Amino acid sequence: MANQGAKKRKEENEKHMRMLWNLILICNAIYVVLRLGVRYRSVSWKHGLGLCVTSAAYKLVYDQLAAMAKASYDTITGELTDGGFDMSTGGLCSYLHDILYITAFVQIASILSDKFWFAYLVIPIFALYKLWELLLYPFFFQRAKDDVPMDEKERKKMEKMERKANRPKFARTRR
Repeated sequence: MANQGAKKRKEENEKHMRMLWNLILICNAIYVVLRLGVRYRSVSWKHGLGLCVTSAAYKLVYDQLAAMAKASYDTITGELTDGGFDMSTGGLCSYLHDILYITAFVQIASILSDKFWFAYLVIPIFALYKLWELLLYPFFFQRAKDDVPMDEKERKKMEKMERKANRPKFARTRR
């Protein structure tokens, strides 16, 4: 029964990575068949470049997710020690999934109209927003707590909280 959680996560990650791989293959196959096969008269060098860009995005994102999902084993016993990263969590893993799904949407939708390539701009716009929200705005535009003048009420409240925090804390015990 040891490492059941790690085994379960390893199996979930393998299943999830297979699903993502199938998504990539299906999107590329649909794009090649419909855009380069059926609509070959409207193909230009831009469509080949688009296929290269989406393929590169797929590769970079898939490789990063595969590295995160990779299970680790004990070098001496060969026993499973970690089932890999939980792919259902937020953060970077979620952003990588978003990039993968946006790429799939843009690739398939661009078969209908070349204007769908503009949907790819969502990725750098969101990255700039996060950069602004987490790094630039707090660093450059928010004043430090010490710089903000306090009124009398806030100052008294702060002093009271400091006195309360500095009081010794003793637990009553019975003898």
